[in-house]
Amino acid sequence: MSTEHDTPDNCDHLLLDNQACFALHSTSLMMTKVYKPLLQALGLTYPQYLAMMVLWERDGLTVGEISTRLLTDPGSLTPLLKRLEAEGLLSRTRSREDERVVIVELTEQGRALRERARTVPQCILGASGMTVERLNKLQAELQVLRSNLQDNL
Repeated sequence: MSTEHDTPDNCDHLLLDNQACFALHSTSLMMTKVYKPLLQALGLTYPQYLAMMVLWERDGLTVGEISTRLLTDPGSLTPLLKRLEAEGLLSRTRSREDERVVIVELTEQGRALRERARTVPQCILGASGMTVERLNKLQAELQVLRSNLQDNL
């Protein structure tokens, strides 16, 4: 017995496997799972690793600048930064000009961790099964998608 659910064109656009959002979400979950043991060896969670990468790229940023770079809310970043500070990887100090502004700087231990993290991208590349060129192209396409979505907020 046929129902309207069986018609060929009915709601194909609502099938889970036809959703770009699910492909992105599930890929993000898998990526995080691949990162997990690599980052555990460094004593970091994935969100902490992202924050550390921002600081390895440019030290001495404000919490607001880090949150802007990570596309996250400063309020949700503060507990993460406090944990990294407790681990001795960074310091947080209030700006002399405006004490509402918190400046985040790497400690010697935080800078040293960068050297230990150098192998992580190569491990991820290997796990991806892609060439550097193909992964770079995918990354560029995702950045365009992210930008387009951001423009529509």
